[in-house]
Amino acid sequence: MSNNLDDIDLDDPRFRIRPYQQMVASCTGALITSLFVTPLDVVKIRLQTQQKAMLSNKCFLYCNGLMDHLCPCLDEKSPPWMRANGKFNGTLDALTKISRTEGVLSLWSGLSPTLILAIPATIVYFVSYEQLRLFFKDTYNSRINSGTNHSVQPFWIPMLAGGTARIWAASLVSPLELIRTKMQSQKLSYIEIGQALKTVVKYSGFSGLWMGLGSTLLRDVPFSAIYWLNYETIKQQFRGTQQTFTFNLAAGAVAGSIAALVTIPFDVVKTHRQIEMGEKEIYSEKPGRSSDTLSIIRRIYSQNGIRGLFTGLTPRLVKVAPACAIMIATFEHGKRFFQAYNAKQILQLENDIQYFKDKY
Repeated sequence: MSNNLDDIDLDDPRFRIRPYQQMVASCTGALITSLFVTPLDVVKIRLQTQQKAMLSNKCFLYCNGLMDHLCPCLDEKSPPWMRANGKFNGTLDALTKISRTEGVLSLWSGLSPTLILAIPATIVYFVSYEQLRLFFKDTYNSRINSGTNHSVQPFWIPMLAGGTARIWAASLVSPLELIRTKMQSQKLSYIEIGQALKTVVKYSGFSGLWMGLGSTLLRDVPFSAIYWLNYETIKQQFRGTQQTFTFNLAAGAVAGSIAALVTIPFDVVKTHRQIEMGEKEIYSEKPGRSSDTLSIIRRIYSQNGIRGLFTGLTPRLVKVAPACAIMIATFEHGKRFFQAYNAKQILQLENDIQYFKDKY
């Protein structure tokens, strides 16, 4: 057996990293990514919200990069940040105006409390993806009698694993995000969280805890499937080369950009549905459901044309590319670190066993 760790297959069942090690790797990536891309996500959401706010002056959607927060307007004309900043004319203009009028730190406002939800969601997503991918891969290889060859991975495996992992992760945190939004909009304390839950369940049933999940999945499931398909394909195409941290950065950026471009209309719809749901949460005694996805698409298209469905494309691409790059590169680096650690331990154990066999 070779003692060179660079020659070891990451997916070798003996050396695969444990779920808790995957959790550590994904958690580190989530922290670094969140700090970097938060300002870009703020700009993307505000550009999309600006379009919606011009049509409905009841509430606006503010995002610090990890979670969306719905807030009521101070008057009937426009959201506070629109009155303070004026109309945004692009990504750079938005970054400049927000920094000048609200302070640079406002681009990271609310980061700490929202990490409480964002990091668990990221951990669940990445760990689920890895476990599902390896399960599907092992099952496939065992059925085709490939023996000890663990490198065969059809294109549908990362797509299926990515989409399934996203459904599970999004569904798990959806009720928490809904309550988080309600607390922000109505200034509820943590003591009142139980009453907030009762209110939603009373008027919408238990399914009301997952309001808005459909539009979220409509965007995130295709994104995840397309992203992991492209990323794993790039890795396989360059399988013979050393996949360094820089390589993973580039592969993640390319895969993320393609997925973001294809799914940007769903991102716009998600923003509009969250705002409509927030208007009912803020201005109605009875929480209600927002319009269906098809109706929103038709309304956006009739009012703003095809460009309306691609509002915020530039900041989304500028944000998603580095976000995917940093997250996957950090995650892969963490996987490599733990895989090398596991392999070192196992190889040492095997060498010790062989030593005692030869001696006795």
